[in-house]
Amino acid sequence: MPIRRRILSLHSILFAAVASRIAKTYSRLSPGMGPRHRPNRRAALRLLPALALPAGWLAAPAQAAGKPPLMLANVYREGVPLADFWVSEKYDGIRAYWDGRSLLTRGGETIQAPAWFTRGWPQRAMDGELWGGRGRFEQTVSTVRRQVPDEQAWRGISFMVFDLPQEPGNFDRRLAALPALAGAISQDWVVAVRQRKVASHRALQAWLDEVEKQGGEGLMLHRGASLYLAGRTDDLLKFKSMEDAEARVVAYLPGKGKYQGMVGALSVETADGVRFNIGSGLTDAQRRTPPPLGSTITYRFRGRHASGKPRFAVLLRERSD
Repeated sequence: MPIRRRILSLHSILFAAVASRIAKTYSRLSPGMGPRHRPNRRAALRLLPALALPAGWLAAPAQAAGKPPLMLANVYREGVPLADFWVSEKYDGIRAYWDGRSLLTRGGETIQAPAWFTRGWPQRAMDGELWGGRGRFEQTVSTVRRQVPDEQAWRGISFMVFDLPQEPGNFDRRLAALPALAGAISQDWVVAVRQRKVASHRALQAWLDEVEKQGGEGLMLHRGASLYLAGRTDDLLKFKSMEDAEARVVAYLPGKGKYQGMVGALSVETADGVRFNIGSGLTDAQRRTPPPLGSTITYRFRGRHASGKPRFAVLLRERSD
């Protein structure tokens, strides 16, 4: 874990502990207490400046000039006219956008791939997933996020291309152009994602069961008549046994029992302003060094309460891009 992230996480925990001690000190004081108690108050307050971080430490990491204009998926529901859609496996990797010069993450950061990995790629945009295989998400993230690429580790990464954002026409036409483009690149690690039609929800569910049984993440559905437009859309749908979503970490809840002295749960907030706590899914390492305040996490859940809060929320991972 980067040193900066460790310092931020430890700083948040230490700051909370000192603030709590100061609050307890004030709660014990009354206007009638004598001057001999005041030095303790001043001593506690003097600790706060010592916890201040240098300017810029709380700023977000530097990014590229802008985020790529990605098409983002909504959730599949039974009743969608399946005849209108192409279906493929959903690859559990890191979303990557080739803009004709660089590989970019969803957040707009440049991916430091080895020179040979992108050598000879066209000056045409490609949208895809950097994928290390089923059940290898953590290894994929470790490889892709390195600022100095590990040549050997990158040998196990494929670029699964599923769309050509700047190609004219609808997805039917863009899909038809994909195999030829991948063939022209002629690199084993650049793969045109196979798409197929599915006749019914029952057949779709059977395919999902098969993919998940083999360690896959789920399925993606892409409307054939759709143009490539940035933003979340019903023209692109994801289908998994459990839903997932993202939220921002806003606070830590202290642990109890065997987790005494560690983080018991994360308090998070969705883009819609819904706040809730996630304790399930946190590893011991994450309880000792939790995702930094302000970072984005992905969680899984099964449906929602009337309040909008997710049911059975489980931490999946900290978003890597």
